[in-house]
Amino acid sequence: MKRIILKPGEEGRIRAGHPWVYDNEVGKTLSGPGDAPPAVLVPGEIADVESSRKEYLGRALVNPNSKIIARIYSPSKEGMDKGFFKRRIREAINRRFTAGLDLCRESARLVFAEADFLPGLIIDRFTGWPLEEAESRIPERPLSFEALESALGSPRSWLAVQFLVYGMDSRREDILSALDETLGAALGPNWDITLGKPEGIIEKSAEKMRELEGFPLREDLVWGSYPAGGIVIFEKGLPFVVHPGEGQKTGHFLDQRDNRLRAASFAAVGGNAAEGSAGARVLDACAYTGGFGIHAARAGAASVTCVDVSAAALETLRENAALNGVGDRITTLEADVFEYLRACDRQNEKFDLIILDPPAFAKSRSALEGALRGYKEINLSAIKLLNPGGVLVSCSCSHALDESRFKRMITEAAADAERRLIQLDFRYQGPDHPVLVGYDESLYLKCGFYRVI
Repeated sequence: MKRIILKPGEEGRIRAGHPWVYDNEVGKTLSGPGDAPPAVLVPGEIADVESSRKEYLGRALVNPNSKIIARIYSPSKEGMDKGFFKRRIREAINRRFTAGLDLCRESARLVFAEADFLPGLIIDRFTGWPLEEAESRIPERPLSFEALESALGSPRSWLAVQFLVYGMDSRREDILSALDETLGAALGPNWDITLGKPEGIIEKSAEKMRELEGFPLREDLVWGSYPAGGIVIFEKGLPFVVHPGEGQKTGHFLDQRDNRLRAASFAAVGGNAAEGSAGARVLDACAYTGGFGIHAARAGAASVTCVDVSAAALETLRENAALNGVGDRITTLEADVFEYLRACDRQNEKFDLIILDPPAFAKSRSALEGALRGYKEINLSAIKLLNPGGVLVSCSCSHALDESRFKRMITEAAADAERRLIQLDFRYQGPDHPVLVGYDESLYLKCGFYRVI
């Protein structure tokens, strides 16, 4: 087994639980135990990581073509065969059950890469029914889970998988086989549950991260089939259409489910919130397929304006609005959110609830300063557009922007807007996107709830 020996003083972060070794932290690589000759690392192979004093730190997948030269997956000297993947996938699923997720009814992320000790592997499971079958059997709106279950039987499942690092991509067949066998068997001994094999698996390995790892992007149907018209899933009891082969990431942002429900709790009060008038006027900026906006409409919003730059996302949003029976209260607008907010300010538009859920402006720490200017601009604009007593829900999915700096940005935006804010709540990603202590990148989603006074 090859060995990666760190430079003196570089082991502290890894001892604290961080799984990444950067190329500039490596002192030397050896071909075996003891004083073995130097070694050349091969992309995708396994190597042991040691401190400069030869203290064992863990076993890792390596890629000399990446700045992250090694990704530690185990503190022990275990291999990475199909049995290993079956065990890790089963453990990840059991953690979701322990966290209270009902995987038999709701969609979830089953594996969250390093946070589930499977570096660069993402597995999302969508639970529901083909849209065309649902629409042909159940005409009533809003569409309900119970009605579909009665008409079509138990929900089925489909998977979207991402192989984002070389070491996982080179073990693709073992992983897919392990996934098939794990889902088809009981998850015991603690859980006498079988999730069942999926009807289709689609690969969505189109992240920029793959290019940084030195291998091409790939999107393809791996196994089975996907409904051409999309899948109806249910999130907190509300139906949404998912097209896993299209759009961003794996087709639906599962990490925001709890935050969408919390935001909707502010949608029933409009006008001056202190006066308690009914029905908020809501702006869902960077709406994508309408997760926040549709929850708000179902919760009693008087009107919801959904803004996004993607015409395809807005088309799905309108499908979702129809399934939820709120199409008459939702307006979609294809526009750049910065330009739209500036136009609203010029026209003195006002809202009672504004949700900002932009894409990650900062993909890395080197891009943070420029990203902060963008985050501050849209938050400042939104604060100015809120009625007194109105609520701002502001999100960032940039892992490079930590919670402290995010809150400072909100404070600065409010000061420049000459408004004061009361923090009502502050949340993170859902439990199917676990946060691994010591690995700060796993805590990427920040979601603040603020009342303007």
